[in-house]
Amino acid sequence: MPPPVPPKSNAGKTWGIVGAIAGVVVIGGIASAVALSGGGGGGGGTTGPKYRVTVPQTLADGSYTLSKDISQQAGTSVPHDGANEHGITAVGGQYGSGTKSLVMVGLYGTIDNPRTTVEHAIRGMKDDARTDVAVPEKEFTPSGGSGPLTCGVDVRQEAGQKITMAFCVWADASTSVNVAQTDTADLSKDPRSVDLQEFADTAGKIRQEVTKPLDTASA
Repeated sequence: MPPPVPPKSNAGKTWGIVGAIAGVVVIGGIASAVALSGGGGGGGGTTGPKYRVTVPQTLADGSYTLSKDISQQAGTSVPHDGANEHGITAVGGQYGSGTKSLVMVGLYGTIDNPRTTVEHAIRGMKDDARTDVAVPEKEFTPSGGSGPLTCGVDVRQEAGQKITMAFCVWADASTSVNVAQTDTADLSKDPRSVDLQEFADTAGKIRQEVTKPLDTASA
Protein backbone atom coordinates (compact mmCIF):
# COMPACT_ATOMS: atom_id res chain seq x y z
CA MET A 1 0.00 0.00 0.00
CA PRO A 2 1.29 3.52 -0.75
CA PRO A 3 2.02 5.79 2.23
CA PRO A 4 -0.48 8.46 3.29
CA VAL A 5 -0.37 11.86 1.61
CA PRO A 6 1.46 14.39 3.83
CA PRO A 7 0.32 18.02 4.29
CA LYS A 8 0.58 20.23 1.23
CA SER A 9 3.19 22.41 2.94
CA ASN A 10 5.74 19.65 2.44
CA ALA A 11 5.66 20.12 -1.34
CA GLY A 12 8.68 18.04 -2.36
CA LYS A 13 7.69 15.02 -0.30
CA THR A 14 4.08 15.35 -1.41
CA TRP A 15 5.15 15.41 -5.06
CA GLY A 16 7.08 12.16 -4.70
CA ILE A 17 4.35 10.34 -2.79
CA VAL A 18 1.58 11.47 -5.13
CA GLY A 19 3.67 10.23 -8.04
CA ALA A 20 4.14 6.91 -6.26
CA ILE A 21 0.38 6.62 -5.72
CA ALA A 22 -0.26 7.36 -9.40
CA GLY A 23 2.33 4.74 -10.30
CA VAL A 24 0.58 2.10 -8.17
CA VAL A 25 -2.74 2.89 -9.86
CA VAL A 26 -1.34 2.85 -13.39
CA ILE A 27 0.71 -0.32 -12.91
CA GLY A 28 -2.37 -1.96 -11.47
CA GLY A 29 -4.34 -0.99 -14.55
CA ILE A 30 -1.72 -2.33 -16.93
CA ALA A 31 -1.41 -5.55 -14.92
CA SER A 32 -5.18 -6.00 -15.04
CA ALA A 33 -5.16 -5.43 -18.78
CA VAL A 34 -2.90 -8.44 -19.27
CA ALA A 35 -4.52 -10.61 -16.62
CA LEU A 36 -8.11 -10.12 -17.78
CA SER A 37 -9.53 -12.56 -20.30
CA GLY A 38 -10.45 -11.46 -23.80
CA GLY A 39 -8.81 -10.64 -27.08
CA GLY A 40 -8.69 -12.27 -30.45
CA GLY A 41 -9.35 -10.97 -33.91
CA GLY A 42 -7.94 -7.47 -33.84
CA GLY A 43 -4.23 -6.87 -33.74
CA GLY A 44 -2.40 -8.95 -36.29
CA GLY A 45 -0.14 -10.48 -33.66
CA THR A 46 0.93 -13.24 -36.08
CA THR A 47 3.52 -10.90 -37.59
CA GLY A 48 5.25 -10.50 -34.21
CA PRO A 49 6.05 -7.32 -32.29
CA LYS A 50 7.76 -4.49 -34.19
CA TYR A 51 8.11 -1.83 -31.50
CA ARG A 52 9.13 -1.46 -27.88
CA VAL A 53 8.55 1.13 -25.15
CA THR A 54 11.51 3.03 -23.69
CA VAL A 55 11.99 5.24 -20.61
CA PRO A 56 13.70 8.45 -21.84
CA GLN A 57 15.34 10.95 -19.48
CA THR A 58 12.83 13.60 -20.55
CA LEU A 59 9.35 13.63 -22.08
CA ALA A 60 7.17 16.03 -24.10
CA ASP A 61 10.02 17.99 -25.66
CA GLY A 62 11.89 18.19 -22.37
CA SER A 63 8.92 19.40 -20.30
CA TYR A 64 9.14 16.45 -17.88
CA THR A 65 12.32 15.05 -16.31
CA LEU A 66 12.73 11.45 -15.14
CA SER A 67 12.86 11.22 -11.34
CA LYS A 68 12.54 7.44 -10.93
CA ASP A 69 12.67 4.46 -13.28
CA ILE A 70 9.91 2.09 -12.14
CA SER A 71 10.53 -0.59 -14.77
CA GLN A 72 11.50 -3.20 -12.18
CA GLN A 73 8.30 -2.58 -10.23
CA ALA A 74 6.25 -2.77 -13.42
CA GLY A 75 8.06 -5.87 -14.62
CA THR A 76 7.36 -7.81 -11.43
CA SER A 77 3.69 -6.71 -11.33
CA VAL A 78 2.60 -7.28 -14.92
CA PRO A 79 2.13 -10.86 -16.21
CA HIS A 80 4.27 -11.84 -19.19
CA ASP A 81 1.39 -13.61 -20.91
CA GLY A 82 -2.38 -13.27 -20.94
CA ALA A 83 -5.35 -14.11 -23.10
CA ASN A 84 -4.80 -11.03 -25.29
CA GLU A 85 -1.12 -10.17 -24.74
CA HIS A 86 1.91 -12.45 -25.15
CA GLY A 87 5.63 -12.23 -24.43
CA ILE A 88 5.14 -9.00 -22.54
CA THR A 89 7.88 -6.71 -21.19
CA ALA A 90 6.74 -3.86 -18.93
CA VAL A 91 8.66 -0.62 -18.31
CA GLY A 92 7.86 2.71 -16.72
CA GLY A 93 9.03 5.96 -15.23
CA GLN A 94 7.94 8.70 -12.86
CA TYR A 95 8.54 12.21 -14.19
CA GLY A 96 8.27 15.73 -12.80
CA SER A 97 7.57 19.17 -14.17
CA GLY A 98 7.23 21.85 -11.50
CA THR A 99 4.32 20.80 -9.29
CA LYS A 100 3.19 18.16 -11.80
CA SER A 101 3.98 14.47 -11.46
CA LEU A 102 3.53 12.25 -14.51
CA VAL A 103 3.74 8.45 -14.56
CA MET A 104 4.32 6.53 -17.79
CA VAL A 105 3.92 2.75 -17.81
CA GLY A 106 4.16 0.79 -21.03
CA LEU A 107 4.27 -2.79 -22.21
CA TYR A 108 5.45 -4.34 -25.42
CA GLY A 109 5.20 -7.76 -26.98
CA THR A 110 2.39 -9.22 -29.08
CA ILE A 111 -1.09 -7.75 -28.62
CA ASP A 112 -3.95 -9.55 -30.34
CA ASN A 113 -6.56 -6.83 -29.94
CA PRO A 114 -5.32 -3.33 -29.00
CA ARG A 115 -8.80 -2.03 -28.23
CA THR A 116 -9.28 -4.80 -25.67
CA THR A 117 -5.99 -3.84 -24.02
CA VAL A 118 -7.05 -0.20 -23.73
CA GLU A 119 -10.45 -1.12 -22.31
CA HIS A 120 -8.96 -3.49 -19.76
CA ALA A 121 -6.25 -1.01 -18.69
CA ILE A 122 -8.88 1.64 -17.98
CA ARG A 123 -11.08 -0.87 -16.19
CA GLY A 124 -8.15 -1.94 -14.05
CA MET A 125 -7.39 1.64 -13.02
CA LYS A 126 -10.90 2.33 -11.75
CA ASP A 127 -11.64 -1.16 -10.35
CA ASP A 128 -10.81 0.03 -6.85
CA ALA A 129 -13.03 1.22 -4.02
CA ARG A 130 -10.88 4.34 -3.61
CA THR A 131 -10.99 5.43 -7.25
CA ASP A 132 -13.98 7.17 -8.83
CA VAL A 133 -14.56 8.10 -12.46
CA ALA A 134 -14.78 11.90 -12.57
CA VAL A 135 -14.71 12.48 -16.35
CA PRO A 136 -15.59 9.37 -18.41
CA GLU A 137 -12.99 8.32 -20.94
CA LYS A 138 -13.35 9.18 -24.61
CA GLU A 139 -11.13 9.36 -27.67
CA PHE A 140 -9.01 12.43 -28.43
CA THR A 141 -6.87 13.08 -31.49
CA PRO A 142 -3.67 14.87 -30.45
CA SER A 143 -2.43 17.84 -32.42
CA GLY A 144 -0.23 16.73 -35.30
CA GLY A 145 -2.79 14.25 -36.58
CA SER A 146 -1.43 11.05 -35.02
CA GLY A 147 -3.79 8.26 -34.01
CA PRO A 148 -6.44 8.74 -31.32
CA LEU A 149 -5.85 8.28 -27.60
CA THR A 150 -8.40 7.33 -24.94
CA CYS A 151 -8.32 9.86 -22.09
CA GLY A 152 -10.32 10.62 -18.94
CA VAL A 153 -10.07 11.84 -15.35
CA ASP A 154 -10.25 9.76 -12.15
CA VAL A 155 -10.28 10.91 -8.54
CA ARG A 156 -8.35 8.84 -6.00
CA GLN A 157 -9.05 8.95 -2.25
CA GLU A 158 -5.92 8.65 -0.08
CA ALA A 159 -5.84 9.40 3.66
CA GLY A 160 -8.78 11.78 3.36
CA GLN A 161 -7.24 13.62 0.40
CA LYS A 162 -8.78 13.65 -3.07
CA ILE A 163 -6.22 13.35 -5.85
CA THR A 164 -7.32 14.36 -9.34
CA MET A 165 -5.57 12.23 -11.97
CA ALA A 166 -5.84 12.76 -15.74
CA PHE A 167 -4.85 9.80 -17.91
CA CYS A 168 -4.44 8.75 -21.53
CA VAL A 169 -4.07 5.19 -22.84
CA TRP A 170 -3.22 3.83 -26.27
CA ALA A 171 -2.27 0.50 -27.81
CA ASP A 172 -1.30 -1.12 -31.09
CA ALA A 173 -0.25 -4.62 -32.11
CA SER A 174 3.14 -4.27 -30.35
CA THR A 175 2.78 -1.72 -27.55
CA SER A 176 0.42 -0.27 -24.97
CA VAL A 177 1.12 2.79 -22.83
CA ASN A 178 -0.71 4.53 -20.01
CA VAL A 179 0.27 8.04 -18.85
CA ALA A 180 -1.30 9.71 -15.80
CA GLN A 181 -0.68 13.15 -14.38
CA THR A 182 -1.36 14.79 -11.02
CA ASP A 183 -0.62 18.32 -9.82
CA THR A 184 0.33 18.86 -6.18
CA ALA A 185 -0.46 22.56 -6.51
CA ASP A 186 -4.13 21.58 -6.36
CA LEU A 187 -4.64 17.90 -5.65
CA SER A 188 -8.40 18.24 -5.28
CA LYS A 189 -9.04 20.50 -8.26
CA ASP A 190 -12.38 20.21 -10.01
CA PRO A 191 -11.89 17.26 -12.38
CA ARG A 192 -14.10 18.97 -14.94
CA SER A 193 -11.55 21.78 -15.19
CA VAL A 194 -8.86 19.46 -16.59
CA ASP A 195 -8.16 20.27 -20.25
CA LEU A 196 -8.08 16.73 -21.64
CA GLN A 197 -7.37 17.88 -25.18
CA GLU A 198 -4.26 19.63 -23.93
CA PHE A 199 -3.21 16.52 -22.02
CA ALA A 200 -3.90 14.40 -25.10
CA ASP A 201 -1.60 16.69 -27.08
CA THR A 202 1.11 16.09 -24.46
CA ALA A 203 0.46 12.33 -24.52
CA GLY A 204 0.75 12.38 -28.31
CA LYS A 205 4.28 13.78 -27.99
CA ILE A 206 5.10 11.18 -25.35
CA ARG A 207 3.87 8.39 -27.62
CA GLN A 208 6.33 9.44 -30.32
CA GLU A 209 9.19 9.71 -27.81
CA VAL A 210 8.78 6.39 -25.99
CA THR A 211 7.91 4.14 -28.95
CA LYS A 212 10.95 2.83 -30.81
CA PRO A 213 11.51 0.08 -33.40
CA LEU A 214 12.72 -3.13 -31.77
CA ASP A 215 15.97 -3.15 -33.74
CA THR A 216 17.20 0.28 -32.52
CA ALA A 217 19.52 0.95 -29.64
CA SER A 218 18.03 1.86 -26.28
CA ALA A 219 17.02 5.50 -25.81
